[in-house]
Amino acid sequence: MEKEKPLVNKKYLLEKFPGKGGWTYIQINEIKVLKRKYFGGVKVRGFIDDYELKDHNLFPMGKGILMMAVKAEIRKKIGKQEGEWVTLKLYYDELEDNSTNDFLICLKEDPIAEKNYNSATKKQQQEIIDWISASKNEDMKVERIAKTLDMLAQGSSFS
Repeated sequence: MEKEKPLVNKKYLLEKFPGKGGWTYIQINEIKVLKRKYFGGVKVRGFIDDYELKDHNLFPMGKGILMMAVKAEIRKKIGKQEGEWVTLKLYYDELEDNSTNDFLICLKEDPIAEKNYNSATKKQQQEIIDWISASKNEDMKVERIAKTLDMLAQGSSFS
């Protein structure tokens, strides 16, 4: 089984919004905002230094930038404050959306569709995944997977 690739794995500066009660946060430019999610948030899991993050949310700051609030409890456990650097390693929270896995499993059943999908650009592949993942319910997801497989099997373009 292929090891999961992190969304980010690097050092970030802890910043703080000005004023009394301002949040301490990390600004993340590398993860794209998911427009299909409530307020464009992204659910992640991973680590900030050695502290494990579970069921954690990133929120849009505008201009495609996400932020992760770093609560006092977390800062206390890692011993860091505003102005200090932390190592952040994040993964999409897999429990949130299995659409990608479901689609890829179905794709393996149709060699022609799989070949056409694999010959698409990374951007086109991501657009397909995003469209399927944006389904509002399980029935819609199944319909979109079926439609996508049919279109790929026929060599239709998604552009």
